[in-house]
Amino acid sequence: MTATRVDIDVIRRLPKAVLHDHLDGGLRPATVVELAAAVGHTLPTTDPDELAAWYYEAANSGDLVRYIATFEHTLAVMQNREGLLRVAEEYVLDLAADGVVYAEVRYAPELNTKGGLSLSEVVETVQEGLAAGMAKAAAAGTPVRVGTLLCGMRMFDRVREAADLAVAYRDAGVVGFDIAGAEDGFPPADHLAAFEHLRRENVPFTIHAGEAHGLPSIHQALQVCGAQRIGHGVRITEDIPDLAAGKLGRLAGWVRDRRIALEMCPTSNLQTGCATSIAEHPITALKDLGFRVTLNTDNRLVSGTTMTREMSLLVEEAGWGIEDLRTVTVNALKSAFIPFDERNALIEDVVLPAYAAAL
Repeated sequence: MTATRVDIDVIRRLPKAVLHDHLDGGLRPATVVELAAAVGHTLPTTDPDELAAWYYEAANSGDLVRYIATFEHTLAVMQNREGLLRVAEEYVLDLAADGVVYAEVRYAPELNTKGGLSLSEVVETVQEGLAAGMAKAAAAGTPVRVGTLLCGMRMFDRVREAADLAVAYRDAGVVGFDIAGAEDGFPPADHLAAFEHLRRENVPFTIHAGEAHGLPSIHQALQVCGAQRIGHGVRITEDIPDLAAGKLGRLAGWVRDRRIALEMCPTSNLQTGCATSIAEHPITALKDLGFRVTLNTDNRLVSGTTMTREMSLLVEEAGWGIEDLRTVTVNALKSAFIPFDERNALIEDVVLPAYAAAL
């Protein structure tokens, strides 16, 4: 099957895995409108379709800081138990409807405490909502496994607290850790104590790096902090002078040869100015060079996207076929922060048979 003949309905039915997706960036527009009315928060518009368009347009600034600023309105409706429960449950149901069979959802609990919830109450409430969503998805015949990554905000001083939460709740649905927020000026090594603590406690973590800041951020994330995956990592190409020839610098070679997953988010990268087009996004060249690239949505509301859309864009604009979509899906599951036997079961029992049937 050639890439141009892959029908979007086929793509929608394919099992998918997403490792990089933010809870506060994936709300339903109608939910934002309803919850904002309930808490008295003023939105740019109260029409759900217009709000979705506003998010997409506001995020297309080419600037990571402005992109992050769009989260003001989603976070405003995630400050109480009711809002968190609904957002978490709908998060799961929306992924299940998109064919996702495994997901890791990330969020920073410290951003959800303005309504009086403690950090622990935030985590427990989100886990309750996710569990409700998974139960409903399974009952509907579209099961999806969702693990949680807790984030610390790299420009604030509560990263160690978030790391402690990840340790405390690792047997209650939390599978790993991340730091998020503006990269430039806030290097990951600033939070080395938190990462050392996580390593001592055997909690895996990924780090946003190589998006707004270049190779030094990737190097710090891996060689100083010890990350097992890299969030985005699109600027690893700066250590590959000639992508076509495939000659790798030492850092790029380390990333490829140690099978360090790159959590790549094409549409989001276009919005923040890290890539110029889907056709020229480095994910294709890196995949062809043997890097463990994974495909992700980052923020579904803010980027106006889904996993089906991300896959379809690569098929239509970068010449991908079913085999390529299978590759990034298997890559994601190989690098998921869940036990090996559970990863392997998803690959062997769910993903590979479905892709074989689609070929």
